[in-house]
Amino acid sequence: MVQIVLIRPAATDYDEQGRIVGGLDIPLSEQGARDVERMIEELRPLGITAIYTGPCKSACQTAEGLADALDVKLKKLDDLRNIDHGLWEGMLIEDVKRKQPKVYRQWQEQPDIICPPEGEMLGEARERVQGVLAKLLKKNTVGTVALVIPDPLAGVVQCELLRQDIGVFWKTRSACGKWEVINGQSQDVAGVHH
Repeated sequence: MVQIVLIRPAATDYDEQGRIVGGLDIPLSEQGARDVERMIEELRPLGITAIYTGPCKSACQTAEGLADALDVKLKKLDDLRNIDHGLWEGMLIEDVKRKQPKVYRQWQEQPDIICPPEGEMLGEARERVQGVLAKLLKKNTVGTVALVIPDPLAGVVQCELLRQDIGVFWKTRSACGKWEVINGQSQDVAGVHH
């Protein structure tokens, strides 16, 4: 059975400021670079054989640092791009809450029915994730592979791997630079959150 290490990219300045990143291409912050060094040592014992990443700069920088240090192959997959938050991208989360409280509350409570202005519906992102995971699980049937994906798309991936209802989508969000191990063909989380 394959194990999936689901890794959130290390921090960017936007993450630290509480901004909505979505599809923006933001590089790692100084703290993010330190987080990659920490993750290398945490992930080394897992025997990761391949790393797949989304195309955003923070995910690529995190994945490249890990792949180089762990001496494993790296593949960038465009379908692992983060959810497009449209006009909300770059805004402070607090500003969205204040300016559009009803929409923001619905986005938190029922993310599958809300689309940020000029953004992407969660269902569209979910279809992309399902396609990628089907291919990855077919290609990788044993061993340990890593996926470096930013939130909120990482939450969608986690829901799919654990066969959870998308309603728990926002509850799966994790901090930058955190990771967990998930059995690729079961509903059990095989490791703890780091």
